[in-house]
Amino acid sequence: MLISQSFEVPQPVDSVWSFFDDIPLVAACIPGADLTNKVSEDEYQGDVTISAGPVKLEFAGVVKVKERDTARKVLVLDAAGADKKGRGAANALLTIALQSLGGQTKVNISMELQISGAAAQYGRGLVEDVTGVLVNQTAGSMQVRMKAIAEGRDPMAVGG
Repeated sequence: MLISQSFEVPQPVDSVWSFFDDIPLVAACIPGADLTNKVSEDEYQGDVTISAGPVKLEFAGVVKVKERDTARKVLVLDAAGADKKGRGAANALLTIALQSLGGQTKVNISMELQISGAAAQYGRGLVEDVTGVLVNQTAGSMQVRMKAIAEGRDPMAVGG
């Protein structure tokens, strides 16, 4: 399933691009995500916990930078993980594309999500609803952290 979100940031595209080039900072914006190990410059291991009512899924996996196009300002992250209790797996392809609007930047985020195993049995509607909320929360967190950077504050010290 494909989930998309766009928002504008009152900062120039190069400033916003430097934010997205910091993968641990981007991961910190995703609710329930925690990078635990830097494997290489473009690969990280970590965990993601997703809660939806009585359903709680905990995935352990890896995220890799699949594409980093500085000229076009496009970043593609490929994430894959398995539920820690063996109930399924998830794969996500996250694409972030920046568009300059003069002194502002439009951030376009899309996530292609595939869930298999018992985790997928919760139904497409629930998974789609939860994923949509997560993408919206992630976008909100990104905006808060980018504002902190613009104000000279530590983006990892702010909630979002």
